[in-house]
Amino acid sequence: MTYLSFPRHSARTQRFSLGAPRSFAIAPDGERVAFLRARSGTEREQLLWVLDVPGVGSSEDPEAPGSAAGERIVAEPAELLAGGQERLSAAERARRERSRERSAGVVGFAVDSAVETAVFTLSGRLFVAGLRPGAAGPRELPVPGPVLDPRLSPDGRRVAYVSDGALRVVDSAGSGDRALAEPDGEQVAWGLAEFVAAEEMGRSRGFWWSPDSAALLAARVDDSPVQRWWISEPSHPDRAPASVPYPAAGTDNADVSLFLFGLGGSRREIVWDRDRYPYLASVRWSAGAPPLLLVQTRDQREQRCLTVDPATGATSTALIEEDQIWLELFAGSPAWSPAGELVRITDEADVRVLKVGEKTLTGAELQLRAVLDAGGAEPDGRPDGPGGPDVLVTASAGERADDPEIGEVHVYRVTAAGAVRVSRTPGVHSAVRAGDLTVLTSSALDRPGPRSVVLRGGVPIAELASYTESPSITARPRLLEAGERRIPTAVLLPSGYEEGDGLLPVLLDPYGGPQGQRVLAAHNALVESQWWADQGFAVIVADGRGTPGRSPGWEKSIAADFAGVSVADQIEALHALADVFPLDLSRVGIRGWSYGGYLAALAVLRRPDVFHAGVVGAPVTDLRLYDTHYMERYLGRPDERPEVYAANSVLTDDGITDLAEPARPMMVIHGLADDNVLVAHSLRLSSALLTAGRPHELLPLSGVTHMASQEQVAENLLLLQRDFLKRSLATG
Repeated sequence: MTYLSFPRHSARTQRFSLGAPRSFAIAPDGERVAFLRARSGTEREQLLWVLDVPGVGSSEDPEAPGSAAGERIVAEPAELLAGGQERLSAAERARRERSRERSAGVVGFAVDSAVETAVFTLSGRLFVAGLRPGAAGPRELPVPGPVLDPRLSPDGRRVAYVSDGALRVVDSAGSGDRALAEPDGEQVAWGLAEFVAAEEMGRSRGFWWSPDSAALLAARVDDSPVQRWWISEPSHPDRAPASVPYPAAGTDNADVSLFLFGLGGSRREIVWDRDRYPYLASVRWSAGAPPLLLVQTRDQREQRCLTVDPATGATSTALIEEDQIWLELFAGSPAWSPAGELVRITDEADVRVLKVGEKTLTGAELQLRAVLDAGGAEPDGRPDGPGGPDVLVTASAGERADDPEIGEVHVYRVTAAGAVRVSRTPGVHSAVRAGDLTVLTSSALDRPGPRSVVLRGGVPIAELASYTESPSITARPRLLEAGERRIPTAVLLPSGYEEGDGLLPVLLDPYGGPQGQRVLAAHNALVESQWWADQGFAVIVADGRGTPGRSPGWEKSIAADFAGVSVADQIEALHALADVFPLDLSRVGIRGWSYGGYLAALAVLRRPDVFHAGVVGAPVTDLRLYDTHYMERYLGRPDERPEVYAANSVLTDDGITDLAEPARPMMVIHGLADDNVLVAHSLRLSSALLTAGRPHELLPLSGVTHMASQEQVAENLLLLQRDFLKRSLATG
């Protein structure tokens, strides 16, 4: 077997994630689980699989495997493409970039309500496959392409999809293809999520089937108000730059509206005050209930849950929420319970709780994160209706909990009687549930890779095979709370380090900002940090204020003050840990990507008394150049609060802000094809550093987006950063 260095092994396995089962769809009859998985831990190509669920096991441990299960391949891309090269349209590449999808093959699929049939795309071609044992193999439907985001009707008889901006429908047998809506402008598209919805709101879809399969809700996205930016590839001067709509902070967003289409040809606009509530954050249409919309004001301090009357297109307000700072969005929330009550996550007295109707079902011991399934109902002995609520959620230990459980995320079943933990072992957990079947996916500190166990009524009956490869090193983090603010922190020392071996140069390895938790009780989440430790560093990963998983107040304390709060918390953690660990405070480096790159730049430029070198990856240096929904949530609009943007940006029109002495070495890295954080951020930083007479290294990555997914690039990025930091921190 050929030896692979850790950087090469990590790059080849996509950080040891390839080969893990993912994207589960559970049949309501409890007989099948459809999922995606690569054949091995080094193959990018995802295949569509089905687990034929066995009978109930006998173990009482819901994370121990039960009887052996039967897994079978439903769709293998290599066979369907006859060995040909997979080709992606520009729209599909953009969708994958928004979802951070780096795999190939069947990267997503949709099913009917019975989970008997699946649809998916390969190279923009549409395929349908039966999921029951003995069903016919996948077949291609002859439709116009390239096909985006195909969705089966709940009854499985039709497929809706997007092609060239049109929303189309075809019978699942392959006949009757027709357009329900076609673009009425050059920059109009139907049935797709606009940039900020996919990038920031967690809404990747743009159309939704009715439960009776007779109609669809579809978003119309008009990008004509959005400014156009140009992304070029300087290494290929023969190629024209790509024009992309990018709604930078303070500029116009896409105009998003919603329409109801009947399969017979009817069309009706859904009406709400779009001037006041321009953001369509979520759409849900569940059986036995009217469509449910969540819409937000542009400042994200007010939102409404709206119900839709399909007969008229009129909307009614089910709930209004307000917050003086901002309102967070949560996966799976809001939704309807089977009894017709609104299920949602909300903040009450600095506690993030679950509410069903008017009742608050969780307390200060939990910090709610997502609703996984709102469709359960406790049996109450009545044959004519559901019992009380039975909601599946993920949550962290709340800030007021007796046991902090640093870095852990658990699955809870919440009923009127309270919350019961489904995941029993320490670690990071998530789940998918349908009926009495649950797939529980768990990661832990004491083992590499996740495990996915199938439970029936809480009893384990099968474990899905995982083909992930194990890292050649073992992460040995110590998780603790640092400083007066009790900042969640992971500390990693070199393998084999013993007390008395002397002080170590320090490397802070944060993300450090909103929606980016790095201190997790999961081995592979910290194994790269262990590799850095094994290069001779004491590595600190600190989740300061603004990061998720603690409390609403913790997250919202960075409002209008990214720069001050984020840097201060890294320094507080560093200095608090110096009393416990062998840290050489005369040799402190910091590295990060995206928000972490922004944080690294701020640290080195503003606090060179603490930080002696920085690796600045894909940083947002001028906050006015980042998108509306993200930046305005935290800082307001730049035309209304220019002083806030100036105080928090690394750069302004006048150059670098708060530039301090002495000058410290900095490596700046950025992908030239990045359409999320444009390379303009790093190029402007480099120019400003040169103007200020500051030495630095600039590493432009040709053809690389915000994700450095190419194997050789990902490997060599780690090695070049290591050499830079060792060189820069060689002496105190």
